[in-house]
Amino acid sequence: MAERLHLVVAHRSDPTPSVARFVLRDPAGAALPAYRGGAHVTVTTPAGQRRSYSLVEPGGRAPREYVICVRRDASGRGGSVSLHDDVREGDVLEVTWPANNFALRPAKRYLFIAGGIGITPVRAMVGELRARPGAQVQVLYLTRTPEETVFLDEFSADGSLLHHSATHGRLDLWPHLEHPDDDARVYCCGPTALVEEVLALTAHWRPSRVHVEDFAGVDALGGRRAPFTAVWAPTGARVPVPADRTLLNALRARGVDVEASCESGTCGTCRLRLVAGEADHRDLVLTADERAGYVMPCVSRALGDEVTVAPL
Repeated sequence: MAERLHLVVAHRSDPTPSVARFVLRDPAGAALPAYRGGAHVTVTTPAGQRRSYSLVEPGGRAPREYVICVRRDASGRGGSVSLHDDVREGDVLEVTWPANNFALRPAKRYLFIAGGIGITPVRAMVGELRARPGAQVQVLYLTRTPEETVFLDEFSADGSLLHHSATHGRLDLWPHLEHPDDDARVYCCGPTALVEEVLALTAHWRPSRVHVEDFAGVDALGGRRAPFTAVWAPTGARVPVPADRTLLNALRARGVDVEASCESGTCGTCRLRLVAGEADHRDLVLTADERAGYVMPCVSRALGDEVTVAPL
């Protein structure tokens, strides 16, 4: 089970009409667990949802605070609305230790493509890189309007390319991705459509040089849905998984305690070992190599009639 912290909301602000910024600190002023750019924490909202949010500051070995920016999504699953409507300065929130599925990897050059609130992990990563001598960093920050752009002044002044689609239309990304560069890495975070476009435009790149994170998550019960059986390896229990239930929920209904957070295939918390059988991988976390041995039960299913899974 992920380590839990209880942090006080030391400061809240609203940098745009749809985004709230929360500064979280230890009530006694103690240093918090370390993290690197790209990390996220999972917050339990006042309404009870558990949602993952990227840390927007570069971090370090002993940070004094965690800072998250949350976009209100009235059509979402309620977590962002609860944080916007129910959280005030002085409130205490349960927060997990930071985890990082979007970590910086060594490269000579970096291209970051951020869409909307996808700028949050990018800001932390760029801040970390720019503190290193000789880092070559380019940022493409895509939003709809200046009024909806978090950190507008900061990214307007640092040489980043800001593009507002309401004024200028869609940005053509091909000139930035046309030529593969084995000394560079591409990081993209934002809506599903942007992530899919970047993956399509980098199909001729080495896959190991392209990294994406999708805040929208995956519809766990979308696409092909067939019933199957899951075998819980530690006990041999056979768990039926109906077409209208996720593997995660089926296991929990049989008393198997699987830690989970986003339940949309984006955070990596619920990872299980894939012991036998073939999985229909639908997550946005596992690499191609990792999919041979792991599965995310919140969104993924069996390709056949049966899979065997086990805890890490």
